Amino acid sequence: MLRVFSVVLISTLLLQWQQPAQALGLLDSYYLALDSDPQFQGAIQEHEAGKQFRALGRAALLPRLVYSYNRGRSWSDVTQSTTRGDISEQRDYDSYVSTFSLQQPLFDYEAYSRYRKGLSQALLADERFRSQSQQLLLRVLEAYSGALLAKEQIDLARSQKRSYNEQFKLNQRQFERGNGTKTDTLETQARFNLAQAQEIEAQDNQDSALRELERLVGVPLEIGDLEPLTEHFTVNPLVPSHYEAWRDLAMAENPELASMRHAVDVAQYEVEQNRAGFLPRLGLYASSGKSKSGSENTYNQRYDTDSVGIQLSIPLFSGGETLAATRQASHRMQQSSYELDDKVAETLNQVRKMFNLSSSSAAKIKAYELGVESAQTLVMATRKSIAAGVRVNLDLLNAEQQLFNASNELSKAKYDYLNAWTRLRFFAGVLSERDLELVGQNFAAADTKLSALPEQSKKLR
Repeated sequence: MLRVFSVVLISTLLLQWQQPAQALGLLDSYYLALDSDPQFQGAIQEHEAGKQFRALGRAALLPRLVYSYNRGRSWSDVTQSTTRGDISEQRDYDSYVSTFSLQQPLFDYEAYSRYRKGLSQALLADERFRSQSQQLLLRVLEAYSGALLAKEQIDLARSQKRSYNEQFKLNQRQFERGNGTKTDTLETQARFNLAQAQEIEAQDNQDSALRELERLVGVPLEIGDLEPLTEHFTVNPLVPSHYEAWRDLAMAENPELASMRHAVDVAQYEVEQNRAGFLPRLGLYASSGKSKSGSENTYNQRYDTDSVGIQLSIPLFSGGETLAATRQASHRMQQSSYELDDKVAETLNQVRKMFNLSSSSAAKIKAYELGVESAQTLVMATRKSIAAGVRVNLDLLNAEQQLFNASNELSKAKYDYLNAWTRLRFFAGVLSERDLELVGQNFAAADTKLSALPEQSKKLR
């Protein structure tokens, strides 16, 4: 049902994008990635395969019915010793054996352990898929926001270059008039070259993020196809507001921790499965067979045989194999337990880190906004001071660099907040499509049309 809904929704999105002035939103990207991301498609198949562990484990406890049929032709020389000497007889005959057999375990601890292990393996697969589903939300957001952040950095670097280029021309005119120095020109040229290098680096980052987003959504994209951040960016209060609540939520809901707990259970039942090699097995059997000349002793004889009974098997000695396998499985179980402890510590550390980033983002963004305003004022004041002969060219370059740095940090702080808020919910194990929708409200529709989407509609199943 979910698969059908996904296909219908994606088809609807494609029809909408064929209208003019339609951009690819964050949530739209996620819907496309659900059907196009190879990693997530692989996760779906892994989950479907993992579901079969339930049936595999249960099969060990259920009856086994087997039919066998054997038909052949035999030639033999039979010699019998009598008082009159040896008598030889040549036999040339057809033979067949047809049998139905039914076996039902009554007491088989290995089969029971396999059944419990199968349940744990299926639950592990469920939690792994839940984790990979939430990871897809994260990967879409990181690629989407990474491309937009790089675009803002490109715009900022180009703004720097324009400013430095104007300053460079002013320095040259002043130098020609005898009011400036060669040093002023060299300082401005150096800042221009640095901004140019920053622009190139940001372009590489943008291209990398766009290609990653393309891989996720399965369609070619340009940076203008994405929705940029809104001008009025808001930071919502964190709910719940205490770290302890997020910690408890992570311990209870984090899918990676849950999957590793099931991995410990799987290892434990692996120990029990090997330990069963020391225990007896009791089973019920029933069979019905027909045969003719099934052996030399039944030559030219027909049998219709029905039998029912119990079978008891008691292991006595296996050369130490059972003991060694049990010890090996026990050590692996302890390894899984230690890996779980390490993952718990790592997860709680990430929860604390993302909680702190989310909690402090409002104050940080506000501080950077004030920093940008102050830097803008400083640039204007420095220009006036230079005209009055109080400041020099280097002071203006430093003031402009401070403005650009503050603007860059403000952009990063906004995207860092969105990613930290989302990752906090991921580590807490409660990240959902609704959360991505809330994050998407911070992006405004761009006045562009998404390129090449109609041509790519055949790629979507």
